Amino acid sequence: MTEMNSQGGTRRPGSFGTEIAADLDSGRAVDLAELYALDAISDAERAAIDRYISAAPDAERTDFLERVRQARETLATSFTAEAEPPTDLFARIVSQLPSLTQLPADAPPAVVAAPATAATPAAQPPAEALDELAAARVRREERRRPAGARRWLTAVAAAAVIALGGVGVGAYITDQNDPLNQVVRAGDVREASVPVSAGGTATVLISSSKDAVVVKMNGVPAPPAGKVYQMWLIPKDGSAPVSQGLMDEAALSKPAVVKGIASAAALGITVEPVGGSATPTFPTVAAAPLGA
Repeated sequence: MTEMNSQGGTRRPGSFGTEIAADLDSGRAVDLAELYALDAISDAERAAIDRYISAAPDAERTDFLERVRQARETLATSFTAEAEPPTDLFARIVSQLPSLTQLPADAPPAVVAAPATAATPAAQPPAEALDELAAARVRREERRRPAGARRWLTAVAAAAVIALGGVGVGAYITDQNDPLNQVVRAGDVREASVPVSAGGTATVLISSSKDAVVVKMNGVPAPPAGKVYQMWLIPKDGSAPVSQGLMDEAALSKPAVVKGIASAAALGITVEPVGGSATPTFPTVAAAPLGA
């Protein structure tokens, strides 16, 4: 038996295309961004998503396209054409994926066959009726499937596609969870540059949603002999500045992540003795406001 989807087409109960149509119907198009980016869908499914996104509100369309961009960027930067993936990579990935018993508790229960008995078997319904019953059960379970189970299946699909493309899932997940990448790719990230008194500039990438700032030093000379740069968060309430770490000559070329900026008015940088100081030595050599 077939059903009609929201686009007026025929669909098979329980098919992958049906799930995508249901996601679009329920406004969960953004959850399909990784599958779309990784080309883990059919041409018909891609066309359905394209139609939906072209007519979606600006905010939803922007969120979808940003997640597609991030997925493709991660795949492109992680893929190494010269490296031949281990022959057993995919098998290792599959063996580490969650089992079906780890799905959310409200997922449809498995059907357990009753043990055979010596009793005279009852008359069986016709095969056609059994097919109809099975189709109805699939449709009912699809309707009851929680969004969490759908996201789990999406993650499994994305992991499989990445593994087959020669990219380690561990590297993909690590990249996504990297605090620096989370700030740089945040939807509300904003950038500002301030001069450093010794020369060069300090660029800050600020994300309120991630409660963090990334600090990049550009053209800043090494601190004087026996000295280091020290970063400080300057609280809004006027209390004492809080040290956020040191930067010696080697660290100047690497971006630094400072977390917990919600209560801070600015990020200050001072020159301190090697090992740092308990309180800043003023004046600061650079100060970047963190407010919007």
